[in-house]
Amino acid sequence: MKVKVQNLDGKASGDIELNDAVFGIEPRADILHRVVTWQLWNRRETARPTRERSDVARTGKKFGRQKGSGGARHGDRGAPIFIGGGKAHGARKRDFTSSLNKKVRALGLKMALSSKAKDGLVIVDSLELKDAKTKALKGQFDKNGWNGKVLVIGGESVDDGFRKAAGNLPGVNVLPAIGANVYDILKHDTLVLTKDAVEKLEARFNG
Repeated sequence: MKVKVQNLDGKASGDIELNDAVFGIEPRADILHRVVTWQLWNRRETARPTRERSDVARTGKKFGRQKGSGGARHGDRGAPIFIGGGKAHGARKRDFTSSLNKKVRALGLKMALSSKAKDGLVIVDSLELKDAKTKALKGQFDKNGWNGKVLVIGGESVDDGFRKAAGNLPGVNVLPAIGANVYDILKHDTLVLTKDAVEKLEARFNG
């Protein structure tokens, strides 16, 4: 699959041949759903667990007389009614992580890239900016028609000036190639890949 390459100013700068095994397969909703669900479950966090009665280090010795004090009869400072005692029915740590076959995860990423290759994929030569300012970068985005949510994926790392300039643009997210994932690709309207990112992603599957 041959795709045109442009620079950030919108000017054409050649062509690139995309691997059909990565960018040219037919997406399947069930595979994408499985991978996205797996990602979101693994991102889920639990409430901070509280210390219950068995977790606090307080004396279990009876600290008062059984009768004659005029108060209730207690035998443990770790009871929930005392300051410093254990929490009654407190929040407990829960593990929401799940596993998914590596082949399914790889297939899901290929399908996400392929779905964008059909509509919403832009290849740029690099992310280097002459004027690394948010206002200037927004002007380039508007000129290229990159509206809505835009995901920009660089190569080994993202150009520092571009990352800082894009930091204040709403709906724009930046990732290195190693961070490419199905959920982020699908939830953005436009996917912008550098030539280095294409090489890294193709090598990721061929390796």
